[in-house]
Amino acid sequence: MGATEAVTDANFASDVLQSDTPVLVDFWAEWCGPCRKVDTLLEEIASEMGDKVRIVKLNIDENPETTRAYRVMSAPTLTMFKGGEPVQSIVGARPKSDLVKLIETAL
Repeated sequence: MGATEAVTDANFASDVLQSDTPVLVDFWAEWCGPCRKVDTLLEEIASEMGDKVRIVKLNIDENPETTRAYRVMSAPTLTMFKGGEPVQSIVGARPKSDLVKLIETAL
């Protein structure tokens, strides 16, 4: 473990909703500057906490079904899923400590 993975509309249900492990979904976009900042932090967190949580990225421009289903209006939106349900979300670039706290809400 230890790296973020990409998910799509096609595999969101199997990779996120049916996961036995809590999953942090990064709803991001190519054009989003704050998304790039968060991406670096998520890679660090994935290498540190990869045994407890999966971190996945969903491009909101390429995957409109899932983006619409979870009412994602801004990028980045980070949503923690546990047992197939969204537990908590934060919007916008945040410090690493806030991202770790978000993950810990589902552990």
